[in-house]
Amino acid sequence: MDQRIKSFAEDHIDELKKDIKDLCAIPSVLSDPAPQAPFGEECRRALRFGGKLCERYGFKTTDYDNYVIAADFDQDLPRYLDILGHTDVVPAGEGWSVTEPFKVIEKDGRLYGRGTSDDKGPLLCALYAMRAIKESAIPLKRGVRIIMGSDEETGSIDIGKYYEKEEEAECTFSPDAEFPLINIEKGMFRGDLSACASCEGEGVELVSMTAGVATNAVPNRARAEFLGTSRQMLAAALEKLKEKVPVDYQIYDDREIMIIGESAHASTPEKGVNAGLALLMLLSYLPMADNRRNSLLGMVPKLFPYGVYDGRGIGIDMTDREGLSLTATLDLFNVDEKGMSFTFDSRVPLCATEDNCLLTARRYIEEAGFTFDSPGMIPVHYVPGDSDFVKKLLNAYQDVTGLPGRAIGIGGGTYVHDLKNGVAFGAVLPGIDTRMHGADEFMPVDNLITAVEVYAQAIIDICG
Repeated sequence: MDQRIKSFAEDHIDELKKDIKDLCAIPSVLSDPAPQAPFGEECRRALRFGGKLCERYGFKTTDYDNYVIAADFDQDLPRYLDILGHTDVVPAGEGWSVTEPFKVIEKDGRLYGRGTSDDKGPLLCALYAMRAIKESAIPLKRGVRIIMGSDEETGSIDIGKYYEKEEEAECTFSPDAEFPLINIEKGMFRGDLSACASCEGEGVELVSMTAGVATNAVPNRARAEFLGTSRQMLAAALEKLKEKVPVDYQIYDDREIMIIGESAHASTPEKGVNAGLALLMLLSYLPMADNRRNSLLGMVPKLFPYGVYDGRGIGIDMTDREGLSLTATLDLFNVDEKGMSFTFDSRVPLCATEDNCLLTARRYIEEAGFTFDSPGMIPVHYVPGDSDFVKKLLNAYQDVTGLPGRAIGIGGGTYVHDLKNGVAFGAVLPGIDTRMHGADEFMPVDNLITAVEVYAQAIIDICG
């Protein structure tokens, strides 16, 4: 590794931490559109703040109608490498204990706060990598561009707008996942199941329930209101539930409760404790009224059994030739006096088709008595692991970290999913769970330094 890069990363870590804290202080969660703010005022504010940082460090920027801001290392060089990240974040959610979601603090060698690891922290590591090369006067022969989006978490409309005006670079990586390198991203299949079934007002009924803040996050809180219960009845049922599921709970009165689980990204649901499913399991420990509404509610844990993440309950469990298996998780729960609706997120491998996935799930769900709807399937993304681009990225990673580099497949989707030669490259080092999308999201400070070094070396190797 170029020692000038190493010195720059270590000497400028305090500046990097401050920039991350300032950017993460902006609660850039999708909200109602406003003039010149297609994803809401806060998403625009975070995007523009990122653009101003680029300009402060000497890079010319281009604003694509408040959807995307791009910054070029040198606009006179032929563009070859794009680095694609985002300044929006998922909602704060509940359960934060170390700090408030949008007030970043440093504790025990970590920066805590929403966006520190997904993706504001890694995005600024890439910016500092470009800055390190520029301020170290290391020449490049080909151009590199940072592309900052503002809608990655909720549909990636922004990047579609960008590519309506710009061609893809020859190579693209996104600092929005994990090291060493991700060359396969599973496809995505999401669906909604719903039913109209009113409370009948006799016996024990689940009057209302809410759980989940995003389709791609396992819910860590579930709130419910019952009819026909007592505090003692609820407490006894909740204690029975705790024997089966590692949850906590709160009882507010004779009718209202909250179940507390553990959030996780939908691509790795096994890392979480699904509070929504736990609450529906609770119904089996209560003397629920014998009616269609409760029968439907009881079907949901059969379609999506707690602790089962392979989609077998809706008939879609499968594994492909690369050893990647399908995952499925129910993440959004809404029940009111008139009916119910639920949304699931499934990450599918290379062998998934509309017939063995979407149509099969539809049949299982409709046979259970629900209406089914889906926006369709997003195909798998694949870049050959032996390509020259992938090899150079992995060599840079190995050179800086001394760790073995290899290309892997994941269930998460990134900005590069639809790009012909795009991979996810860091920024989280192996073996670290930064609680992306969950409470107390964090990024280790030494991981930030390493990411700057890896990205700078990769840029030099590819564009130098």
